Amino acid sequence: MNSNRFINKKVQSIQLSPIRKFFNLVSEVPGAISLTIGQPDFNTPESIKSAGINAIRNNYTKYTHNQGREDLRQELGKYLKSHYNICYDYEKEITVTVGSGEAIDAVIRTIVDDNDEVLIPSPGYVAYGACVTLAGGIPVYVPLYFDDSFKLKADILEKYITRKTRALILSYPSNPTGATMDMDDLSGIADIAKKYDLFVISDEIYSELTYGKKHVSIASISGMKERSAVINGFSKAYSMTGWRLGYVAAPSRIMEQIVKVHQYDVTCAPSISQAAGIEALKNGNKYISLMVSEYDRRRQYCYNRLRAMGLLCFNPDGSFYIFPEIKKYNMPSEEFCRRLLYENKLAVVPGSAFGIYGEGYIRISYAYSMDVLEEGLDRLEEFIEKLE
Repeated sequence: MNSNRFINKKVQSIQLSPIRKFFNLVSEVPGAISLTIGQPDFNTPESIKSAGINAIRNNYTKYTHNQGREDLRQELGKYLKSHYNICYDYEKEITVTVGSGEAIDAVIRTIVDDNDEVLIPSPGYVAYGACVTLAGGIPVYVPLYFDDSFKLKADILEKYITRKTRALILSYPSNPTGATMDMDDLSGIADIAKKYDLFVISDEIYSELTYGKKHVSIASISGMKERSAVINGFSKAYSMTGWRLGYVAAPSRIMEQIVKVHQYDVTCAPSISQAAGIEALKNGNKYISLMVSEYDRRRQYCYNRLRAMGLLCFNPDGSFYIFPEIKKYNMPSEEFCRRLLYENKLAVVPGSAFGIYGEGYIRISYAYSMDVLEEGLDRLEEFIEKLE
């Protein structure tokens, strides 16, 4: 039997996540350390866990409204107004999703038609291109440069726009580079979006994890809310990755269509997780500040260590990733990472996992304890000393 005959060609054309590929390889190497995935090493705060436990005890275990609990959407509306100065109608413009990943997929499938081109800054999160392909669209990768602090530049973006361009995906703070965009940076991108009538899908999952800078959402710029979908979630800010809770905010005429995809895909987000999400929004800020302070300490440690090793490195302004350059070793990033794992028992992610313009770099996650980071970077240093 030819099994390929029964598999959608779009599915065949995409690959499993290279991030998970290297994470999974760790189990093959006894004693290996992993600095691969964006999994906060903090536990979900106790009050948030208690809210979920109480939901179970009180039998709040049934379906919710397709768009999510009304009181959760109300809290999300307050959050978006107070943090980013964007006003959304919680009844018509906010939907709670199964993590930000489901939100990304639902929005892309809503916006993208067959053969539409979608602009994706590269290096960027691996899922975007796959989701565009599965929706029948064509990913078009726009280069980000170290000399620009990995910020998307309007003049470069404009060169990649064609008559087929439908949308732009933004992801700041960035995975994998840790770059952020301020109001001046985003204003230029907003002008391009309005000039060419583009829709912007803005993934802001790391918005709470910034260092010395306040996050700015492109939807807060005049004329952009009506042509943007803002995606966020609870995984990174509240250390709730396993709860699978995210959300999307978009203008009502767009949201009406997003809800169709969401409804037929998952029905609704988990009721228990939604109960925990309400507690996170109401009382979680103190936990965020503690985590950000610790991430900042790790960030500075990693940056200083990597620079001391002689690696060219951008000091991240957000997220919990750092993206040092390895071009001087004259080998593909995947080969570099394989050798590092098998020779010195350290797993990191090759830059090629994040698109064609990620080649020549590696991604290190500092969402790990200082003890693990110190040992991991010791192993990296020992490895590169052998290469020099």
